[in-house]
Amino acid sequence: MKLAHLPLRVSIGAYFVNSGLGKRNLEGEAAAGMHGMAAAALPQLKQFEPARFAKLLSRSEIALGAALLTPFVPTPLVGLGLTAFGAGLVQLYLKTPGMREPGSIRPTQQGSGLAKDVWLVGAGLTMVLEGLTHGRRRH
Repeated sequence: MKLAHLPLRVSIGAYFVNSGLGKRNLEGEAAAGMHGMAAAALPQLKQFEPARFAKLLSRSEIALGAALLTPFVPTPLVGLGLTAFGAGLVQLYLKTPGMREPGSIRPTQQGSGLAKDVWLVGAGLTMVLEGLTHGRRRH
């Protein structure tokens, strides 16, 4: 890992680990609410029971955060994971009713929390692209 990647990887990695730890014991209405919103945007998630979905989400966030915090995991690889996770959240934002102003991609007040997750896609793509172009000479 390059020293220049450290601030990005540590800040995002710590955020993900913390978020995943916070979801470890979600059950009942909290798990059902999170699952319902996710399943409405990504119908394939309906196959999971809400508590199981919450545990999988928790473990996924912890694993991604740990990968970001681990220096020997290649930056382009964690960038791909971050891009995929962020893309799922952006899809959730785009497909959930009430998150956007009518006929626009601009968020409503309720959608601002999800709309901000576009930064995860940008950070992930930056890591991937930097890894793909690292060491190439400019002609």
